[in-house]
Amino acid sequence: MATTATPTLLTLPVFQQAAARIRGVAAHTPLVRLFVPGLDGAEVYVKAEGLQPIGSFKLRGAYNKIAQLTPDQRSRGVITYSSGNHAQGVAYAARVVGAKAVIVMPSNAPEVKKRATAALGAEIVEVGPASSDRKQKAEELEAKYGYVMIPPYDDEQIIAGQGTCGLEILEDLPDVDLVLSPVSGGGLLSGVATAIKLSKPDVRVIGVEPELAADAQESFRSGHLVTWPADMTTRTFCDGLRTQSLGERNFEHIRTFVDDIVTVTEAEIRSAMRTLLYAARLTPEPSGACSAAGILFHRDQLLPFRKVVVVMSGGNVEPEVLQSVLTEDTPR
Repeated sequence: MATTATPTLLTLPVFQQAAARIRGVAAHTPLVRLFVPGLDGAEVYVKAEGLQPIGSFKLRGAYNKIAQLTPDQRSRGVITYSSGNHAQGVAYAARVVGAKAVIVMPSNAPEVKKRATAALGAEIVEVGPASSDRKQKAEELEAKYGYVMIPPYDDEQIIAGQGTCGLEILEDLPDVDLVLSPVSGGGLLSGVATAIKLSKPDVRVIGVEPELAADAQESFRSGHLVTWPADMTTRTFCDGLRTQSLGERNFEHIRTFVDDIVTVTEAEIRSAMRTLLYAARLTPEPSGACSAAGILFHRDQLLPFRKVVVVMSGGNVEPEVLQSVLTEDTPR
């Protein structure tokens, strides 16, 4: 019986090389202070990835991968599957290097993300809402036309690119002791955790995801990869966190370097969106507010900490969603 080899864990130089490679294309985003009542002197900062040129962290991994393609690979064009932010990252990076980009997106992807992806010159192919649907279609088109696949998360160079976010956190706040990152397919969490732990092992890194799409927490705590059906993960309004399972490479890095994964409710995420907007003057998309929801509502699960960074992974929110969040009452 054949066995699958365990993915190789990345080393610190791979992240440092990625940081040099993406410099000048992806932004070194700031840490914005977030004043949270009742934290007894602890400091909270937001890593504002919504300020990237495409409005999310996804540009880091996409460009790190695409920048390393050969001239022949670039001439063939690239393809990926995404609910929106990785789509924009691939479209933007492909435009920088002069390659064609084809993006397979779910039919329920936010219109703001579809429009932004098309505006970057990408060709969009729509499929059903399940993450497995778009992956299957992208692989079909890859085989048919010879495009180069740029996976959204389960890839070493994607992980390395996303992990540059962690290196920047350490550079800007060397005495940070807790970092919270949202998790879906695991590219951001695995990259950030690995880059940070290889640099400063004592810093705790915890993933945060919606309880309505908590496959990553179940995988982490059970010790084996778990897949949730699409009709469960699509219940959350965090469109960027509806992936049905962690990637295999991501899972190995998360098992090795992440301290825990906690979950937050939809009401807590919506409240965190309001807090980021009013208290930090940042505009998050629902997925981007998950980490803030963790520190706002589940601090007892995160102790001890003195200096915390919450990664706001993106800010590509539909106006209608933002309006509905801002006009409702804060949950008790």
